[in-house]
Amino acid sequence: MRFAPAMRVSDFDFELPSELIALRPAIPRDSARLLVVDAIGAMADCSVGDLPDLLRAGDILVFNDTKVIPARLSGERDRGGLKVPVQATLLQRLSPARWTALMKPGKRLRVGDRVHFGKDESEPPLDAIIESKGEDGAVTLAFDLSGPALDAEVMRVGVMPLPPYIAALRPEDAQDRSDYQTVYAREDGSVAAPTAGLHFTPALLEALAAKGIGRAFVTLHVGAGTFLPMKVDAVADHKMHAESGEISAETADALNAARAAGGRIICVGTTSARLLESATDADGTVRPFAGETAIFITPGYRFRAADILMTNFHLPKSTLIMLVSAFVGTARARTAYAHAIEGGYRFYSYGDAGLWFRSAP
Repeated sequence: MRFAPAMRVSDFDFELPSELIALRPAIPRDSARLLVVDAIGAMADCSVGDLPDLLRAGDILVFNDTKVIPARLSGERDRGGLKVPVQATLLQRLSPARWTALMKPGKRLRVGDRVHFGKDESEPPLDAIIESKGEDGAVTLAFDLSGPALDAEVMRVGVMPLPPYIAALRPEDAQDRSDYQTVYAREDGSVAAPTAGLHFTPALLEALAAKGIGRAFVTLHVGAGTFLPMKVDAVADHKMHAESGEISAETADALNAARAAGGRIICVGTTSARLLESATDADGTVRPFAGETAIFITPGYRFRAADILMTNFHLPKSTLIMLVSAFVGTARARTAYAHAIEGGYRFYSYGDAGLWFRSAP
């Protein structure tokens, strides 16, 4: 990836009134607002439910079918009977019994410490040992359980890992177990939702299909790195976190066939876009993919696969707003974000969405 020499993280900053941060999703989901930004920058205020009329027969939507697990675990570190409250956010599974995790307070942890997870003292805790500590602040947890037994215990004691900008304003609750999950989620592994997909309902999916608009599924397991702030001044100095993903041969063939027939590829979410771009040749041919991607898309990048991007409104100075700026141009993204703020659009994971048509090269 080549960066413009003067590209700074501060170039992607903006002021957002706190009241525009959505703490709950729209009800029904597809009643959320949708700002349509066409290829020349013209804007229209619509709703997600208008999608069947905004797309055309032969287009194909690409959804990320990853499933969010209740990856935030609370408990206590136990070192020789001395106990300290701790919290862990699972990041990536290394084996049937081992996960990497971000833990607070990290400085209070040592290799070999035992951790008891679970708040209900009437039930046995989920236990793990701190196996190692990394330079990036992550630890490796070796659980006493493994495989399906460990999965079941994580489901029992864990809570949905809401983004910090929501969790700071209200606690997680039972409603988030369904709200923070797409209706088509099926592959366990994410610690953050592919939030553009939260707007879709079974009725909307049926209406899109009735209009001849296809759909395909890819899997990218979203990591907690999507929440981490950029700690550098120059964009080129940022190290993108890696995430694991998969595109089947069947999906690749469907996308290539749709493009060959004149259809457009619509990525639902930046996760779908990043995975798809990682798997697409310079000539626009989508290839099957299985592995990790750390692709970092910033202005100057030439998109190979995505023609249209549907995504929520993102954090200032984030890698995600950089991707949107790359897709439509920095000036157009600034103008559209200003319009959204002035118009009272709801921001972030539970907020409204934009439908962005790629700018011409």
